[in-house]
Amino acid sequence: MAGLRVDFGLLLEPLGFIKVLEWIFSIFAFATCGGFQGETTLLVSCKGVVNKTVTAAFAYPFRLNTVVFSAPDPKLCGGTWTDVHLVGNFSSSAQFFVTLAVLVFLYCTAALVVYIGYKHVYQRNSKFPQTDLAITVITAFLWLVSTFAWAKALADIKMSTGASIIPGIESCKAPGTTCRFASVTSMGTLNVSVVFGMLNMVLWGGNVWFVYKDTNLHNQSNRISQSPGIYQFQRGV
Repeated sequence: MAGLRVDFGLLLEPLGFIKVLEWIFSIFAFATCGGFQGETTLLVSCKGVVNKTVTAAFAYPFRLNTVVFSAPDPKLCGGTWTDVHLVGNFSSSAQFFVTLAVLVFLYCTAALVVYIGYKHVYQRNSKFPQTDLAITVITAFLWLVSTFAWAKALADIKMSTGASIIPGIESCKAPGTTCRFASVTSMGTLNVSVVFGMLNMVLWGGNVWFVYKDTNLHNQSNRISQSPGIYQFQRGV
């Protein structure tokens, strides 16, 4: 059984260095998305209430259709105020993005352990580099899909929690009731999560070449290109 041979100098090589970046960027991707909490605030004036603040708190995984605004007062504006929900369920896109980031983090952790401590085993068995290549290609594609899906969902979340929600609130159309949009939590960290998704997509896509160079597929193509051709043989004759 091959023993452990730790060599941190391998992290300075392209394959090791890129794997470290993939590990770091995956952390930022799921942390900036999965850790978000925010709220939308309205100012409501109705019977016996003037500019009362009502809020709807939302967070990952962004099932906005389950989020209800707080009531303006215990009497519910004289009975004209009913439960007001935000609109939309964006959990599938958000969870796809975060789940991928977490799985990538775990894979990169395991890959770094193998690369740093068992590089000699990795190089001897051709199945390891080929498996790594397949996973790298698939992961690059999944980053592409999940990032664009999450970016679209984020745009819809901004619409569903912004000032445009006022016309869709029936309670705000009751006689003597007025609603004004006050604020919504900044979604800068969610924008950053999309940026890290794109960076991961580029990073994994670019890493395909470096992983491919470690496989016997690349070695075979090199041997074929370097071997004398039939034409050269005939010229020698």
